[in-house]
Amino acid sequence: MLASRLLSILMLLQTRGRMTAPELAEQFEVSVRTIYRDIDQLSAAGIPVYADRGRAGGFQLLDGYRTKLTGLTEAEAETLFLAGLPGPAAELGLADLLSTARLKLMAALPAGTQAERIAARFHLDPAGWFSVSQPAAFLPEIARAVWNERYLKIRYRRGGEIHARKLGPLGLVLKGGIWYLIAQRGKEFRTYRVSNVAEAETLDQPYMRPKNFDLAAYWTKSSREFETNAYRESVTVRLSPRGRSMLDLMGPYVVEAATKTASPPDKRGWVRCTIPLESIEFGIRELLRLGEDVEVLAPPTVRSQMAQTLRTMLTPYGGRR
Repeated sequence: MLASRLLSILMLLQTRGRMTAPELAEQFEVSVRTIYRDIDQLSAAGIPVYADRGRAGGFQLLDGYRTKLTGLTEAEAETLFLAGLPGPAAELGLADLLSTARLKLMAALPAGTQAERIAARFHLDPAGWFSVSQPAAFLPEIARAVWNERYLKIRYRRGGEIHARKLGPLGLVLKGGIWYLIAQRGKEFRTYRVSNVAEAETLDQPYMRPKNFDLAAYWTKSSREFETNAYRESVTVRLSPRGRSMLDLMGPYVVEAATKTASPPDKRGWVRCTIPLESIEFGIRELLRLGEDVEVLAPPTVRSQMAQTLRTMLTPYGGRR
């Protein structure tokens, strides 16, 4: 573990330049004191690492120093094959580059290794069930703007209207077969569905990416907030044992809320609980998926709307003389 961490610290300093002790400690989940000891061991091994003091200080390697400890192990190469998703790469316009990179990777490995075996045994399909990846005609153009750090001019469809936007592209995220552009507009960071982009043009104007912006952290935080804020209503219901097992049709937040608020089961196994809904109209449609295994108890307005919806559904099936 120590040798692996020392090598990782060396590679980080080589690729990122100056890094502070707290940054390294957070990266490896160790104490700052441990990082200082690791730096001392690197120095004792002849690695030209030195420290700058002050607010802008940190550890860095002597200018021009490059380690030769960059050889890939077979396990590391296998991981790279697993990460190379051909579908998303093709959508980004990188299919040929990915194929060439895989060939070069195989050629660089020692004779007899079989790193490609992982690609033959594992396949990653990012699209959800009963759905396909949404077409995103301008995805390659947007990807070029992201990579080259150039401002992006788009026309974006929203609410039946098309709006012009000038954006600072920060990154792309693939979620459930759908591509999203994370971009800066003014002082705010926003998310745009790439399939809603009607036009896209990369501008010659350079975009200065915020130094401390973390794409993965932003996506985790924003997607969590979106999912949480999507539920604006709640209802109290009774669920049969089968109804509880079917509740995952309404999503993980509904299951979690039902579990936390569930009463002890009655003699028939039914429980009373409170669950969140995105809206009353949408929630009633979702609850109808549970059929006879759910009963809405409160609020009274939702209960009456549920009853009216059921009466309307039964009208076409009424008896005729």
